[in-house]
Amino acid sequence: MNKMIFAMMTIIMILIIMLMLITITSKKTLMDMQKSTPFECGFNPISYTRIPFSIHFFLIAVIFLIFDIEIIMIMPMVITAKTSMIMFWMITSISFIIILLMGLFHEWNNGMINWTN
Repeated sequence: MNKMIFAMMTIIMILIIMLMLITITSKKTLMDMQKSTPFECGFNPISYTRIPFSIHFFLIAVIFLIFDIEIIMIMPMVITAKTSMIMFWMITSISFIIILLMGLFHEWNNGMINWTN
């Protein structure tokens, strides 16, 4: 029983020594505190709290999500192309791609894809 207590005390002492060494030797300064703050939507939320949200950033994020979901939906379509219901698969796939292309042309015509605006 004494050996077990001695081993536990040794482990705890080693952990405390390691924690103290890490704290002493770490190079965190006040300048590094900015690196650990969140940086979202193109502005610093701590110093610029009243800056309006960028609509262009939001639209690019939505477009990314749409095309990300598109890939998730197209992959099973490609895998299931070998099934016996090929006509139903073709109609579904073509209609899905047409809807996506219509959305892409709509975004293009409204200037949502332009990065220079």
